Amino acid sequence: MLCIWNHSTDPAFNLAMEEYCLTQRQEDFLLLWRNRPAVIIGKNQNARAEIHSAFVEEHDIAVIRRLSGGGAVFHDLGNVNFTFIASHSGEKRIDFRRFAEPVVQALQSLGVPAVFDGRNDVTVEGAKISGNAQYVHKNRVLHHGTLLFAADTRLLSGALRADPLKFATKAVKSVRKRVANIVDFLPQALDVETFMATLLEYFLSHNPESTVAGFSDADTEAITALREAKYATWEWNFGAAPPYTQRYVLRSAAGGTLEAALDVRGGAIQNARIWGDYFGVRSIGDVEAKLHGVALTKEALYATLAELPLEAYLWNIDLEELLAVLLGQPPAQPREVADPAAAGS
Repeated sequence: MLCIWNHSTDPAFNLAMEEYCLTQRQEDFLLLWRNRPAVIIGKNQNARAEIHSAFVEEHDIAVIRRLSGGGAVFHDLGNVNFTFIASHSGEKRIDFRRFAEPVVQALQSLGVPAVFDGRNDVTVEGAKISGNAQYVHKNRVLHHGTLLFAADTRLLSGALRADPLKFATKAVKSVRKRVANIVDFLPQALDVETFMATLLEYFLSHNPESTVAGFSDADTEAITALREAKYATWEWNFGAAPPYTQRYVLRSAAGGTLEAALDVRGGAIQNARIWGDYFGVRSIGDVEAKLHGVALTKEALYATLAELPLEAYLWNIDLEELLAVLLGQPPAQPREVADPAAAGS
């Protein structure tokens, strides 16, 4: 087994690294790595249903789709990630315990009373410190997991806080559990890099055939190419979402209440309905028709809607407020409510 401590903190690169090692290499791997703040969603999830979009954007938190199924997880530099990649000759099946148990034993060696719990978690005193997921490719299996060492729980709870009433989707929803940081259970204080080094030393000492390795320039070039083609793209991270319906209400608009429901397929709007107690001199159906086929991104929506005389459809509701409704985000700056007498009431 090749043991690699990958020092990149770019989440798109690191997810590409996993796929590259799984599909383009034949060796068994243990990868240790960290990400800058990111939400990593399961392959079968709708990203927009898992995140608090405004919070994620405000705090520059990346959203990346991974190969494996399961729920959304939060990563930051206080979160250590591990990946086992191994070949198998038997029946293809999911076996979390096989790969999670060595991690549990490593934590126990540090004095942390960790246990494998439920379907795919590692817990301490009932609190989740690690979630695990797997993906099978041909005769190889990828098992990866998080280790909440000293994660920023404020960012974690803020990022993974989607409105449960906002989406109707066939995608898999994450199940939220009480979480805790490993650092709170250590008998002796460790920083995150010492913790990673200790984990690596444990795995090496318990697997005599293992060696420390790194990536060649050719490996890095191939991983970077995969990053650019897949993991850094909107099409993979958002457009690959299962079909869903998004619904959002903006009650603080200066022009009245505005509500929108969108049917989304492949990341693009297939049907839009907009209603509320606003005023307008043209039919809102023109706006709804204009949205058909438009990607559900701020840039695409802005380019499409900026062409319309919006005031004629939505009196005293500006483009930023309409975008907020369509994207399910509150506007950055609430506006003062104008006197409706100019248009009647």
